[in-house]
Amino acid sequence: MPIISPNAHFLYPNWPAPDNVHAVNTTRYGGMSTTPFDSMNLGTHVGDNINTVEKNRKILSEALELKDSPFWLNQIHSDKVSNLDDKRPLIDADAAFTRQIRRTCVVMTADCLPVLFCNTAGSVVAASHAGWRGLHAGILEKTAIAMQCKPNDLMAWLGPAIGVNAFEVGDEVRQAFVNYDPIAKHAFKSSSHNKYLADIYLLARQRLSAFGIQKIYGGGECTYTDKARFYSYRREAKTGRMASLIWID
Repeated sequence: MPIISPNAHFLYPNWPAPDNVHAVNTTRYGGMSTTPFDSMNLGTHVGDNINTVEKNRKILSEALELKDSPFWLNQIHSDKVSNLDDKRPLIDADAAFTRQIRRTCVVMTADCLPVLFCNTAGSVVAASHAGWRGLHAGILEKTAIAMQCKPNDLMAWLGPAIGVNAFEVGDEVRQAFVNYDPIAKHAFKSSSHNKYLADIYLLARQRLSAFGIQKIYGGGECTYTDKARFYSYRREAKTGRMASLIWID
């Protein structure tokens, strides 16, 4: 489980990351947006006032004492990974990694699963946005590959996402995962005719473990049921976005 910050605005991963690696997950607290985006909406694409979102992003950067602004991706539910060390990093992507000091990787979510990565040496970090489409397409594995580390030198933290009792999907989603790896059947529970409850945390752990990453932390939150702390697209289609950030200091 994450550690809640004293001001309750942030969640900090409870994982054995090196001291020079910093990571945080925002909640819906602490910003200036009004209903239905109240209050720390960080997404510019959801219908909130753009100026207010920019103020929220400034509040975030100042609170975390970030030297440079985070690199905000245009997330498209893909398997594309942006290298923030490039002169022109890929913008249309669902993951980012860097070896640069104080360059911040960030992904936004509101039910999808955010996954933060670092290596045991603290020399490379990454953030991934894993909706079921990206997860199935291999966004987590491709993020790990881009980091160019041995799997047993990597660790991953699973941030707040929709819980198993709220994430109902069609049989086509279940079949897609099972066709890729039969072990995925354990992440689905029948709920109604051709409908299943999917455990996105378990699906992520299965994919990470199959890749060789054994140091996996986090999981267990539910953005759908915890309305007080989290945004949820499935609960309220018009809503804000939280951010998961990681950087090297």
